[in-house]
Amino acid sequence: MVNLTINGEAVTVPAGTTILQAAETIGVDIPNLCHDRQLEVYGGCRICVVEVEGARNLLAACSTPVTEGMTVWTESERVVKARRMNLDLLLANHKVECIICDKTGDCRLQDYCYRYGVKESSFHGDKSEQEMDRDNHLIERDPNKCILCGKCVRVCHEVQVTGAIDFAGRGFDTRVATPFDIPLNTDICRFCGQCVGVCPTGALINRQFKGTRPWEVTKVRTTCLFCGVGCNYDLNVKEGRVIGVTPTAEAPVNGSSLCVKGRFHSDLLYHPERIKTPLMKKDGDFVEVGWDEALDAIAAKFNAVKSAAGADAIGALSSARCTNEENYLMQKFMRAALGTNNVDHCART
Repeated sequence: MVNLTINGEAVTVPAGTTILQAAETIGVDIPNLCHDRQLEVYGGCRICVVEVEGARNLLAACSTPVTEGMTVWTESERVVKARRMNLDLLLANHKVECIICDKTGDCRLQDYCYRYGVKESSFHGDKSEQEMDRDNHLIERDPNKCILCGKCVRVCHEVQVTGAIDFAGRGFDTRVATPFDIPLNTDICRFCGQCVGVCPTGALINRQFKGTRPWEVTKVRTTCLFCGVGCNYDLNVKEGRVIGVTPTAEAPVNGSSLCVKGRFHSDLLYHPERIKTPLMKKDGDFVEVGWDEALDAIAAKFNAVKSAAGADAIGALSSARCTNEENYLMQKFMRAALGTNNVDHCART
């Protein structure tokens, strides 16, 4: 264990802990733009710099391990001045349109500029002007709002191991790009949306949330039903309608990760062909019936088959799109109620 002091408060943490992690244990918020728990340490944005007594320079809290007796100040005059300058530099080449940006209220750059009173950049000169990528219906890319924190690139390489995007160019011309600058498509991208989830600005937007501000939605924690993994996510509900989902780092199975179906295909809830009531075939056509009539018909057929050929003439094929609990109930129903062990599952390979 290592003993240190942060803003005058004594802290004891395991050796190897970074200053950022140590500060979190006592509720001290050190701002950061490029750091993410699921990614390798990067130390690129320099917003998380802190003052350590005895050190000549300010140190990046996300990449500096604590040492015995270290004294850290996270909001000293020197630190605040450096953060304001870094934010000033970021705004110098950033499309500032917070009034109409869909990320307003959920943009960390905006939050930190508000926190440190940076209203606009004091630097004047050329700004990069790049075309937006709107060629797919899931993700919108606006490179003019990118701050080159690298989180999208790193999550694509380190977590998804896809490599659909990477840095291109040098200096002022550095940008996040696809191979040969082609639009995002299924040839190079899995559309997992991991990049959207980690982006701290409006450079990457889930198009399902276009026209919605964060304070307009209510989040409801639930379990994804697309497969048997059991990922958790938050349904985003606006005016009684699910408009999309967002991951949660608190999910015990998947953390912040989701696949393309889990992240983007909540739209099936409102598909016009979704079956909402039982259908029974009468005179060769399916017609809508009530639940009582449908369940009575099912029970009658089960009993008829069981009486004529025995319980083992009945089998059940369960679904990977159900929860584990629902699948448990299916096999319990077959074994206890109908008396057969003929139970299988569509995901068994």
